[in-house]
Amino acid sequence: MEESVYLTNEQARRFMLLKHGLLGDYRYSGKQGVLEYICQAGCIQFDPIDVCGRSPELVLHARVKGFKKDMLNSLLYEDRSLLDYFDKNLSIIPTSYWPCFHRYRQAHRDGGKSYDRINEICEEIKRIIREKGPVSSSDVGFDEKVDWYWEDTRLSRAALETMYFRGDLVVHHKKGTIKYYDLAENCIPVDVLNQPDPYPNEMDHLKWRVIRRIGGVGLLWNKPSDALLNIWGLKSEQRSRIFSQLMEEGKIIEVVVEGMKDRLYCLSSDRELLKAVSGNQKFKARCELLAPLDNMLWDRKLISALFGFEYKWEIYTPEHQRKYGHYVLPVLYGDSFIGRVEAICDRKEKTLIVKNFWYEEGVRPGKRIQTAVFSRLERLAEFNDCPNISVLPGVPLGSSE
Repeated sequence: MEESVYLTNEQARRFMLLKHGLLGDYRYSGKQGVLEYICQAGCIQFDPIDVCGRSPELVLHARVKGFKKDMLNSLLYEDRSLLDYFDKNLSIIPTSYWPCFHRYRQAHRDGGKSYDRINEICEEIKRIIREKGPVSSSDVGFDEKVDWYWEDTRLSRAALETMYFRGDLVVHHKKGTIKYYDLAENCIPVDVLNQPDPYPNEMDHLKWRVIRRIGGVGLLWNKPSDALLNIWGLKSEQRSRIFSQLMEEGKIIEVVVEGMKDRLYCLSSDRELLKAVSGNQKFKARCELLAPLDNMLWDRKLISALFGFEYKWEIYTPEHQRKYGHYVLPVLYGDSFIGRVEAICDRKEKTLIVKNFWYEEGVRPGKRIQTAVFSRLERLAEFNDCPNISVLPGVPLGSSE
C-alpha cells in the first residue's frame, strides 16, 4: 500500500485538468488521439441532442487537437475500434472491452420487458438482416405496440434494442438519431466476440468497473457518486471493500487535498502527473468548453468541492425554473471555471448564435480572458461548419479584435 499524497487545492485542480488533457499543451491529437483518450477514460457518455455538437463530440473537441466529427464516426463505424454500448448509461467504449460486459448481456437474455413476444421474432429479424444488411426499426415490420421501459413502443424497436442489449446486434451506423443494427459477428472481430468473460468473479468485475470510473474522472472519492452510475450490484459496503482492496493491491493512491474532509483517490499509473503538479510546474492556460456530460463533470458535488463551481444541466428543468439556459456549457480558463455559455447553431444560416454568457462571481474578464473566450467560440463555430458568429445584444463577451 502506497503512502497518501498531499496536494493543495490548486494542485488537485491542476491534476484533474492534466489528467483530462485540458491544461497545458494538448496531450491528444487527431484520430489516434480520440482512441487514446477514450481508452484512458474507459468510456465517454453519449447523448443524441445536438445544439452545438453532440456531447461526445464536445468532450473530444475540448481535448483532441484537430478533432473532427468524422474521426469519431470512422472509429465507430469503419474501423470498429469503438462501440456504442451501455456503460455509464449509453456510452462509447473501446471494442476490446466487449468481453467484460458478458454478465449484462446474459441478464438481458434471461429476462426483460415483453420477453416472450420479442423472443418469438428474434430469429426472423436475424434472417432479415442476413438478407437485407443493417436495418432500422422501420425496416423490419412488427408494428404492434408492446410494453417497454419508458412507454409502450413498436415491437420492432423493442426487439432490436433487446437484441442489442443481449449482444446479438450492434449499432452498424446512424443516420442522424436513427440507429441501424447489424449482427454482432459482422462487426466485432471473432477473437473479441468469442473471448470469455475476463472477470467471472463478481467482485473482480466490480473492481474493474470502479477503477475505470476513477480513471475516467481523475480523482474520485469513496462515497455515493453519479460517476459510478450503472454498475449493477455496487452497494456502499462493496464500494468500500473495493476501494480498500485497490489500495492494498497498489492500484490506486489516496490523495489528501488541503481543506477537504473526504479523501480522494487516483490511479497509481498517474504518479507522474502527481509529481508534475506537486513540483508546481507551470502549464499553458487554455480556454475550453465542457460538454454537459463531460467525464470531468460526472460527479458535480466533487467539482463543487474542488473548483467551487456549481453546475446543473438544465435541459430537463422547466423553463421558468432555469437559472441559466437549456444547453449551457461550462467555460474553463487555465485551472478555473470562469463562466458558462449558451450557444446554438443555426444550421440553415450557418451561424453560431451566442445567446448568453455568464462570468462566475469574482472573475474579472480582462482583455486576455475575453480574447481567449472569443477565440474558443470561433473554434466551436468552425467545428460546426458555421462561418459566422452572432452575439446577441447585451452578452458580455468582447471580441477577438
